[in-house]
Amino acid sequence: MISLKSKYRTNTCGELTEKNVGETVVLSGWVHRKRDHGALLFVDLRDNYGITQCVFDGGDENLEKIRPESVIKITGTVVARDADAVNDKITTGAIEVQAKSWEILTNADVLPFQVFGDDGTVAEDLRLKYRYIDLRRESLHQNILFRNRVMKFIRDKMWEYGFSEFQTPILTASSPEGARDFIVPSRIHHGMFYALPQAPQQFKQLIQISGFDRYFQIAPCFRDEDLRADRLIEFYQLDMEMSFVDLPDIQAIGNTLIPEMIREFVPDAKICSDIPHIAFDDAMLKYGTDKPDLRNPIIISDVTEIFRGSDFGIFANSIENGAVVRAIPAPNSSDKPRSWFDKLGEYAVKELELGGLGYIVFADEAKGPVAKKLDEARIAKLHEIAGGNSSLFFICDDVEKAAKAAGKLRIKLGEDLGLIDEKEFKLCWIEEFPFFEADPESPTGIAFTHNPFSFPMATLEELNTKDPLSIKAAQFDMVLNGNEICSGGLRNYNPEIMIKCFDITGYNEETVKEKFGGMYNAFQYGAPPHGGCAFGLDRLVQIMRGEPNLRGVVLFPTNQRGQDLMMGAPTEITEKQLRETHIQIRKKG
Repeated sequence: MISLKSKYRTNTCGELTEKNVGETVVLSGWVHRKRDHGALLFVDLRDNYGITQCVFDGGDENLEKIRPESVIKITGTVVARDADAVNDKITTGAIEVQAKSWEILTNADVLPFQVFGDDGTVAEDLRLKYRYIDLRRESLHQNILFRNRVMKFIRDKMWEYGFSEFQTPILTASSPEGARDFIVPSRIHHGMFYALPQAPQQFKQLIQISGFDRYFQIAPCFRDEDLRADRLIEFYQLDMEMSFVDLPDIQAIGNTLIPEMIREFVPDAKICSDIPHIAFDDAMLKYGTDKPDLRNPIIISDVTEIFRGSDFGIFANSIENGAVVRAIPAPNSSDKPRSWFDKLGEYAVKELELGGLGYIVFADEAKGPVAKKLDEARIAKLHEIAGGNSSLFFICDDVEKAAKAAGKLRIKLGEDLGLIDEKEFKLCWIEEFPFFEADPESPTGIAFTHNPFSFPMATLEELNTKDPLSIKAAQFDMVLNGNEICSGGLRNYNPEIMIKCFDITGYNEETVKEKFGGMYNAFQYGAPPHGGCAFGLDRLVQIMRGEPNLRGVVLFPTNQRGQDLMMGAPTEITEKQLRETHIQIRKKG
């Protein structure tokens, strides 16, 4: 490593220990905190590497006037702290620097918010406007350094696994991949636009067609979509593609990389070595979502047949009209007060938009309004699902709404009952996604559910004869603790099958050639079977750091309205720039 020494420092603020006692040192950094004890003035000096306590003789008015976060240079002697003054929480806690001289390098203005002692109440937009100050806070600063170490770990591992690192274009052609593109006008080509890539999908497939066997990059991706706490318009992913592989070959990378990474960066993590493969339909039934948190032991059951023809008329009549009934057990809840059940009922009405929430409490006997309408045989079957000393909640609706509501209730029960071990990391693969879905806005009423370049689990003949909504995709997601961290699968490298798939969604052959001409043409000259995936790096870092918001692990994110408050983006451009790109702004409404 090249030395960090310069005229501004002989050491960093995070490395001095008792072995340096007696040495004369030069330190530079930010004034993290000042404490005036009259005869002595204590300054905690901070840099990227840590904090060192510096001691000055009191009475220097110039020093006393220095504001927090000013940058100063100090020359002094390292001395040992008294035993009762040792700070075990920092590396330099056994020493302090007795300052002999100092100088201001830059003075700070009055801060918009404090760096030291921040209690987390500062509005996010204010933090984002002054992000360079926000990034000085210990927790956020460490998140970014943590992310840096994760990136290096990933790069080293991918090289170790035999992948080659390539960079794909940022300016490319717009393509329908499920989200809106950010478009960039061309000055040279009148009326033409580039697009920022939603993902390097076509390029990484072209890399395989070019004969490179294993590719990866840490790729920036851009999607012009509505923002949430778990979504950014600009994000990074570990993108990879492999030739001559089947699904298990691709998944083997995730089976190795992700557990290794968690062990490296979360030493006290409990990692389940078993990574189950769950079919999409089973996930929706058992967990009410295709992103199940397997730390939660609650399993949803289909109890439609138990209620069919029963005296519980609300459910029985709905079932005859096509509804289903899902049962969500709440372990060891039979002793909960009535108010607990009432609050869950309110949650069902307000948050799940249900008419109410039926339940049975299984203690010494089955209790509740639902139980009164069921015979002993039906109650026995439900008791077997719930287990002893538990409750069983019921949701009756159409298949999709019942799954969604049951999934949310499962999550809430897991949280309320303390069933989630925060130190656990449980992974799973979700597979056998539907290849197509109903979409009234599509010309044919059918659209792709996932990546349109995925390989369908069907022959050309089956694509011509089977119900498209019954066809599955050679596609998978990897899920960690209820978060999708990876999506991938096998690619469609057969031109005939590709044309047929797009035809089902309303794109004819000419449209395919126009939209995806580069890749379509490449397929005519020998394409290997290939596949790949992409891991969301921002989200992986967020999960490992236990951050509630993706913006807590990104250097310079936008706010929830897609605005960069620090740089003032997006912004209007000049009339000259508009003329150069042949653009005229049309006023809204």
